Amino acid sequence: MKIFWKTFLVICVLAAGGGFYWWKTQSAAKTTEVAPAKAAKGEGKGAGKRGGGPLTVRIVTVTRQPMPVVISAVGTVESEHSVAVRPQVNGVLQDVMFTEGDRVKQGQVLFRIDPRPVQAAMEQARAAVTRDQAQLVQAKAQEARLRPLMEKDYITRQEYDVAATQVKSLEATVNQNKAALEQAQLQLSYAQISAPISGRTGSLSVKAGNLVTAGTGGASLVVINSTQPILVSLSVPQRYLDDVRRAWNTPELKVEISPNPGAPAVASGSLIFIDNTVNPQTGTIVLKARVKNEKEELWPGQFIAARIVLRIEKEALVLPELAVHPGQDGSFVYFVKDGRAQIQNVEVDRQVGELVVIAKGLNGSEDVIAEAPPTLTAGSQVRVRGPGDGSGKEGGARKGGKSKQGEGSGREDGSKDKESPAEEATKKGAKS
Repeated sequence: MKIFWKTFLVICVLAAGGGFYWWKTQSAAKTTEVAPAKAAKGEGKGAGKRGGGPLTVRIVTVTRQPMPVVISAVGTVESEHSVAVRPQVNGVLQDVMFTEGDRVKQGQVLFRIDPRPVQAAMEQARAAVTRDQAQLVQAKAQEARLRPLMEKDYITRQEYDVAATQVKSLEATVNQNKAALEQAQLQLSYAQISAPISGRTGSLSVKAGNLVTAGTGGASLVVINSTQPILVSLSVPQRYLDDVRRAWNTPELKVEISPNPGAPAVASGSLIFIDNTVNPQTGTIVLKARVKNEKEELWPGQFIAARIVLRIEKEALVLPELAVHPGQDGSFVYFVKDGRAQIQNVEVDRQVGELVVIAKGLNGSEDVIAEAPPTLTAGSQVRVRGPGDGSGKEGGARKGGKSKQGEGSGREDGSKDKESPAEEATKKGAKS
């Protein structure tokens, strides 16, 4: 009997221990399942710091200030006028009258080709003109002597016609040789090559002393690109086409050019061209802007980042970028109410530099937590940092710095459309 009761007690103890372990396991599992659900709904937040004192935060006030509505794009610099200089006569290149890379003016002499062959041809044509003119003078005198004789029937009509025909034939020959002389003079002028446009020269493809050949089949001597003004070709997602067309010919529409994304603008210009076709493969449309480029900040073929300023929104709601947080239901901000952090969902219109423009959710008078600590949740006790603690309450624009017109991207109507992969790549590459 004693063995039976001992065995029974051991079984009871083991059963009680197993039951207690099962109850603890189920309680922990339920707690784990409920916690994420409450966190997703914003419930139960702040429990991590309760009992540990309030969190110290810094707040900023939502401000209203002018902000640009801009489109970010990437593009290339193009010369407005480019000319490949080629010889128009055959000969030996005698002189190069400039240095590679120099700026040249229209009409400036660039090359000299050996003029002796074409000069000899010109002298030959001039001699032929002189000879034919002398013969024409003699023929006209002969025709003048025979005319009265023919009228008095001293000579036949046929003899007079021969003399008159000789005059007309020599006149045609003189005109022909004069044309040949003009052609020879023109060829001689081609031996001296001048700049057809003003611009900057490229590298020389033929050095002095080489034989050059006329025609388009041969290599060009040098290429001249105009750089003042210059064109900038931009590829813009097609969803911005209506915005650009609405802003066309308005004084606020301009283009700011930077050598790299995020760099300050080095030049600005005006839009002059919208392509008449959208590229169906990339979903983009080509725009062109003309830039004065007086200091030659831009160079043909250079890749650039551009910001098309459509208009200026005079009273945009602005917050620093760090004050806006992403969430499952969209963007949100923390604000302080009765000593606790609260959540307010917002709709972001666009980002300009380090500032975010708010489209919906705020009215412009809220005090928003500028930088949320990692443990901050809805309902957490907070303490606003005072001026003596470093930096307390600030304006939204002060946190993000001054807005840089032309940075970021946005739509004129305030909507934020979903972008295609090509558009996202374009925007990401030009985002300031």
